[in-house]
Amino acid sequence: MPLSRPHRGRAGYGHAAASHRRARGRRRARAPAVSAHGRVLAVDQGTSGTKAVVVDADLRVLACVEETVTPRTTDDGEAEHDPQALLDSVISTGRRALAEAGGRVDAVALANQGESVLAWDRASGAALTAVMVWHDRRAQSVVDRLAEHAAELETITGLPLDTYFGAPKMAWIRENLTRDGVVSSSDAWLVNRLTGACVTDASTASRMMLTDIRRGDWSDRALEIFGLDRAEVPEIVDNLTCVGTTDAFGQLDLPVVGLVVDQQAALLAQHCLTPGESKCTYGTGAFLLAHTGREVITTSGLIPSVAWNTGDGDEFCLDGQVLTAGSALGWLVGAGLLPSPEALDDVASSVADSAGVTFVPSFAGLAAPHWRPEARASIRGLGLGHTSGHVARAFVEGLAALVAELARRTGDAGGAPIAVLRADGGLTRSRVLMQTQADLLQAPVEVHSSPHATALGAAALAHAWVRGTRDLAQVVPRSAPSALYEPAMHEARAAEILARVTAVTGEGS
Repeated sequence: MPLSRPHRGRAGYGHAAASHRRARGRRRARAPAVSAHGRVLAVDQGTSGTKAVVVDADLRVLACVEETVTPRTTDDGEAEHDPQALLDSVISTGRRALAEAGGRVDAVALANQGESVLAWDRASGAALTAVMVWHDRRAQSVVDRLAEHAAELETITGLPLDTYFGAPKMAWIRENLTRDGVVSSSDAWLVNRLTGACVTDASTASRMMLTDIRRGDWSDRALEIFGLDRAEVPEIVDNLTCVGTTDAFGQLDLPVVGLVVDQQAALLAQHCLTPGESKCTYGTGAFLLAHTGREVITTSGLIPSVAWNTGDGDEFCLDGQVLTAGSALGWLVGAGLLPSPEALDDVASSVADSAGVTFVPSFAGLAAPHWRPEARASIRGLGLGHTSGHVARAFVEGLAALVAELARRTGDAGGAPIAVLRADGGLTRSRVLMQTQADLLQAPVEVHSSPHATALGAAALAHAWVRGTRDLAQVVPRSAPSALYEPAMHEARAAEILARVTAVTGEGS
């Protein structure tokens, strides 16, 4: 493969920044100049926590460290992170994981939140704003103002005009907070603080609503519509590009490679390498992705994104979102309906069914395929005889029904129903949820063997770079699931639950 010179880290972590060479929006990976130790560090910087793992060449976890990061939220749709807290959590978890594992690693990979954005000074690296989290709704004014461009933007980028994506939030920052510096997804700032580079990867860039989905580069027209300029956004690189080196984790000149959106990382870890293979991650939200190969599909109500680019062109996926899953479970606990998140199964199992209660957990609006940002959570059918058990059961059914709708759309787009759904994320610990998901899908659900799927996907990209291969099948083992759930509900009963949820979401009205 052609070689690319990595950057040294930024001042503040013992480095000086370096200039960054442009090469048609992509740079190819190269094998490391150091001897391979067969291990990599992968950091998953997520919405509610940061996780760092050290894995061996077979993606076996040798060390894992997690820290909670809590966004500040308000009732009117604001959600933001302290940038320094995110950076500190990345450095702290990475250092602690390396200390726990002992020895050296060949590279560090970084998975990111996707659509969370901020402004920062390119010269100093200082953050100029807070990080606007992906489900922040303050940019609705931008969306409303640009409504006449919605169809044009969707044609270019593949994405519907919604505050969920990066560009509306980036424009809102420009209009309301600062015109200075770079405005980008959070990963670009984190990488800049680690290496001095100003880059983002192909999968993350595809979530900004600023790229031409078929060309894989920033769209001048989309930038113009949002009032942005190429000088204000990072360079796009492929997912196997070494973007620089860092000393931040205590190992000198550690290559930084394997930048990727968290959901695409999980898709890779779940070995969804063939068109039609699908996974759903149940975390803060629930995100269903289906691999579509080299094809961009725009007719399903779901959204096309870059899954990854290993240096020889983009591979794509379809993406559907339930914006509040784990966060909705947190609401149940805060409202006193559950004593703790771990009590979900016990409380939901205290009743035979939801007894007609319908709970649609759309606390932050409905994303694909409805795109109704004004929607809010709804609990219907409550009577004096209902208990917290019925509400808990209805929550499980509502969440599973929303995911089932995404799966149906995915199957329709691919020409065949999803044969099996691969699942990962914290909520897969709920046996009741996973069984209900299989029931409403009328298809098996396989739970991933590791609770660290996102980090493992990023680690796989780093391993591919270390080995000098573009064949991701060589670095992602297909492991047996930790649990398999087969449908146990009659099809008519499943259809009845789906119909009740559909009536609330407005599908078909």
